[in-house]
Amino acid sequence: MYNPPGFAVTDPATLRAAVRAIALAELITVGSGGIEASMVPLLVSDDARVLRGHLARANPQWANADPSEPVLVCWHGPQSYVSPSFYPSKAEHGEVVPTWNYILVQARGSLIVHDDASWVREVVKALTDVHESASVEPWRLEDAPPSYVDAMLKGVVGVEIMVTSLQGKWKLSQNRPPRDFEGVLAGLESRQQPSGAGEVASAMRSLDAHR
Repeated sequence: MYNPPGFAVTDPATLRAAVRAIALAELITVGSGGIEASMVPLLVSDDARVLRGHLARANPQWANADPSEPVLVCWHGPQSYVSPSFYPSKAEHGEVVPTWNYILVQARGSLIVHDDASWVREVVKALTDVHESASVEPWRLEDAPPSYVDAMLKGVVGVEIMVTSLQGKWKLSQNRPPRDFEGVLAGLESRQQPSGAGEVASAMRSLDAHR
């Protein structure tokens, strides 16, 4: 992706934390079906070099993907439109234009398909435990009847991505003068509609605290 140095984030720990928080990824492959994409939650290893998840068996993407071609995984974080009216500098010279603030993480790597019941069960259980961890009464895979779980697991195949590159883009107005940065913060925090503006503003405040 186009990623100017001022927006680039390469620290593996920061990227790992971000993708674990976003959780849902877009898996993009090329193969006999052309370009295909699916939204899929993925487990991220502690060193951020291995991603694991599963696709529906009925989804042709896993069978169509060319194993010799790299795959692209995207995690889309908070995003929001930035109006030129947010910039105090607009009143001075008017040389401002609309833009968009966002957080995006991309991984490239090689895809391995696992059509093995024990491997898939382990991944499904791990994903469940991760995403149920915040619940007061977490649901466990063992809560469902074993025969039902076995039948459900037959309907999915495992996917594993061996990551060769991981990069993030935090485009959060850090290229603007300090007062324009503060103007964007104020503008985003004043928005009432659920547009992701609040999350972007929080990310900007966190970024500003570490500058």
